Amino acid sequence: MKTVRILAVDDHKMTILGYKFILEDTEFNDFKVDLSIETSFATGKAEIENSVAANEPYDILLLDIQLSSSEEEYPYSGEDLGILARAISPSSKIVFLSSFSDNYRINSILKTVNPDGYMVKTEINENRLKEMVEVVLTTTPYYTKKALIAIRNKMSNDIHLDETDKKILYYISIGCKTKDMIEHVSLSVSGIENRKRVLKEIFGVENGNDYALIHNAREKGFI
Repeated sequence: MKTVRILAVDDHKMTILGYKFILEDTEFNDFKVDLSIETSFATGKAEIENSVAANEPYDILLLDIQLSSSEEEYPYSGEDLGILARAISPSSKIVFLSSFSDNYRINSILKTVNPDGYMVKTEINENRLKEMVEVVLTTTPYYTKKALIAIRNKMSNDIHLDETDKKILYYISIGCKTKDMIEHVSLSVSGIENRKRVLKEIFGVENGNDYALIHNAREKGFI
């Protein structure tokens, strides 16, 4: 019987152990599942790279958006891992399993990664996990209901942030002053201030302070 190899990357180990126990115990028609787990961006990246180097890329990658890490100065996300995987392991199906159901965040992921599926964690159960695996192995994307609603409600001014924007938001969130941010971001002080002004417009806090900006960005899953 064919084996479908899946890698799940989520910093909540109990969560991915749940995925593992469910999918490996599920009876599929013509295949069985072997699910490996990693709990950080760094280890997930290494595992994907190793699988490609061994010419054994994973069939499906299950990624959480938020991946905590104490190893890097600037934390990378599941979105970053998805972008990397798209580039080096194009045959792998990529599915995000995240608590974020916000229109902005989901549509940002769709634009940057173009995943083969998106599941909101509150909607995940055994049947939906099984259905997701069966669907993404064909050509049809798989979305849970809340993800579909977000996609259908996509706004014309949906948010897409580049790496510099994300770094600025991150360093603001940890209390880094603009004058010190130039050590981490390849912009001048005036350039960073201009980016902050634009970010405040994007997140609807044009007249707000940095706290308001970070609050809205965090609510939408960008931090």
